[in-house]
Amino acid sequence: MSMGDESRTGFVRVDGCDLCRAARLTPWYHEDEICWIAECEICEVPMVVWRYHGVAPPDGHVAHMQDRLREVATAELGEFYVDDHMRNIPDHWHAHARPKGAFFGRGR
Repeated sequence: MSMGDESRTGFVRVDGCDLCRAARLTPWYHEDEICWIAECEICEVPMVVWRYHGVAPPDGHVAHMQDRLREVATAELGEFYVDDHMRNIPDHWHAHARPKGAFFGRGR
């Protein structure tokens, strides 16, 4: 989506927001015009991030992000649950796929 499209939809990206910046610090599993999914730097689990700043993406975007996270998490973790509590970055919508019975990934 171009900058002109952002202003037309009302979706924005915020300078200084780590999730808006979308730096490739860990392995990435998916990206498209709505979201990206990468391994969470802290938790080491797949994390889906809305490409735009805010905590209330449209329902269609949420459904799309949940579907993409489900695909990645099933392949990476097997059984999992979705944790959408935004602890460390409370002003940008994101959700983690956590292994069944655990909080962190990679055997921690």
